Amino acid sequence: MLSFLKNHPFAVEAYFKSSYVLTYAVPKAQLERLIPECLELDTFDDKWGFVAVAMVKTKHLRPKGFPKFMGNDFFLIGYRVFVRFKNSKDKRLRGLYILKSETDKRKMQFFGNIFTHYSYTTTDITQVENEESIEIHSEKSNFHIQLSKDLDQVDLPKNSPFSEWKEARRFAGPLPFTFTYDDKKEEVLVIEGVRSNWKPTAINVMAHEFEFINSLGFQGAVLANAFVINDIPYSWKSGKIESWKKR
Repeated sequence: MLSFLKNHPFAVEAYFKSSYVLTYAVPKAQLERLIPECLELDTFDDKWGFVAVAMVKTKHLRPKGFPKFMGNDFFLIGYRVFVRFKNSKDKRLRGLYILKSETDKRKMQFFGNIFTHYSYTTTDITQVENEESIEIHSEKSNFHIQLSKDLDQVDLPKNSPFSEWKEARRFAGPLPFTFTYDDKKEEVLVIEGVRSNWKPTAINVMAHEFEFINSLGFQGAVLANAFVINDIPYSWKSGKIESWKKR
């Protein structure tokens, strides 16, 4: 019964007040060891794979169809790898594979770990704004970012593998699907996200440091892009299970 509950048994909806996403480019061989065999990396130039850090301030998160007053407000942080999955209909789905999930509320950790495989942990998350910048940091998780509020002149990060923002937008998470693999059952859980008015805006990163990213031991990883998305209705469909036998 508990296993069934963790497979996203019902649809969920929320309102994204803000979503800041920083994407790191990593030599693909270093990322392949982090994903299950059923998935393949979504790459650029057949050289780079990507890890996104998404920091999302949600409002009214609740089962779909429930009134807003029954929802809750949370800050969510996700570390995800850009991947592809070929389903039983031979359709290649583009999405994300979960490495780590964090939230600022124990309530979200408790219920999130009942109804998902995301393995939430609770941490401190502080956001501070002034006229020029936005800072988000955590002492427990040891991360810190500073983002410029000036959106008129935004350059790609230094050493980004992309030559223009049009290329970079292909790797602006979140993507339509999220995947979880059950090695014992040989099953892939596919969760589809539904969004509207999705227009990522490029943003300048003044400072960035994530202990979790550093702990993965990447060599040659670089910040590839950063985007902000504000005021977006968002929902997740109930999960669908695909069989996938080991090759």
